[in-house]
Amino acid sequence: MTASQTVPEDHAISIEQLTAKPYAIYKRLRAESPVLKVSAVRRILLTKAADTRFVKLNPELFSSDDPNTPMERAFQAKTLMRRDGEDHNRLRSAMMPAMSPQNVKQSWSERIDSIADDYIDRLPKGEIVDFYSAFAGPFSARCVAEVLGIPNASDADIQRWSQTLIDGAGNFGALPELFARTDEANIEINACIKEAVSTCHESGRANALSVQVGAEEPIAMEHIVSNIKIAIGGGINEPRDALMTVLFGLLTNPDQKALVMESDEHWVQALEEAVRWVAPIQVSSRLVKEDTEIRGYAIQAGEVVMTVQASANHDEEQFENGHLFDITRARNRHQSFGSGPHFCMGTHLSRRMLADIALPKLFARFPNMTLPEPEKVIWSGFGFRGPLNLPLLLK
Repeated sequence: MTASQTVPEDHAISIEQLTAKPYAIYKRLRAESPVLKVSAVRRILLTKAADTRFVKLNPELFSSDDPNTPMERAFQAKTLMRRDGEDHNRLRSAMMPAMSPQNVKQSWSERIDSIADDYIDRLPKGEIVDFYSAFAGPFSARCVAEVLGIPNASDADIQRWSQTLIDGAGNFGALPELFARTDEANIEINACIKEAVSTCHESGRANALSVQVGAEEPIAMEHIVSNIKIAIGGGINEPRDALMTVLFGLLTNPDQKALVMESDEHWVQALEEAVRWVAPIQVSSRLVKEDTEIRGYAIQAGEVVMTVQASANHDEEQFENGHLFDITRARNRHQSFGSGPHFCMGTHLSRRMLADIALPKLFARFPNMTLPEPEKVIWSGFGFRGPLNLPLLLK
């Protein structure tokens, strides 16, 4: 029987490199060191699709309760993202009815449709506009604010809170200034939720706050607040970044743009390919509960592995030319929405917002939109990734 190998450790890869240009690094790691401890992030990176899926589907062995995650410090709570088993299921189930496919269709489709029309009407025609700030950010913020049950929060506040929490959750370098900002944001979010509790039922729609307050098996207010914060943190950047990634992919591949313009059935394919190509949530951490082995490497109990779904989505064993945006892929088994108990509860909402509503409306209004200088688009992020700008000519 072959003895297990010790996991190699890398001291050269930096968080800055992973933030700026991670995909070249992940390609090299898949080929040379698919199981690698990176000292800068203090975790064992897993970059192959089979390994990341294995970890996500075995929560008894790989716990979500990463003891050193910056998320708990940033959110001032142990969120459901860091809970397992019945504990996780109880808190998730309290909010899940607001995000179910049936409720998204019955309660939110019409409202999201109206929001999309309103925000598209505000876009200037015939000039270059930064789509990030002009539509993608505000549209995502307004939809999420209403679905969560905090409609009085402004688009600007929702976006600022989301980015602040995301920055804090990804603060693996423990920079004090980032946590100082999350402290300020938490004070504001707590006050907003407290004010919204008394009016959360007034819209007549099943929003995340109302379904939790009225749950048959009530959960404590601290958990309700924590759930809303998680949805603020992840609920803005995922649809925002996915929308901009779809547009970037289509506008730099005219043949694929022509394909989606032919039939509405292709919008879902475009969205799924975009989140595979550039996963909005790039990495996730899991605590190893028992001594185990991955690819012949000994992983000790107490270690923290990091599943790199960004890399898994480009794995050569799963995807041919995974570095290319291609909506015609016959098989797109990406991991961007997660696997197992922590499968993203906002998946159906994002698909409705983007594939069913926003994308068809945008191309109907601006069928000849272009991205004049794609090289000016700035991509960034290690934990969460997307374009920081998207200068479009709307026509």
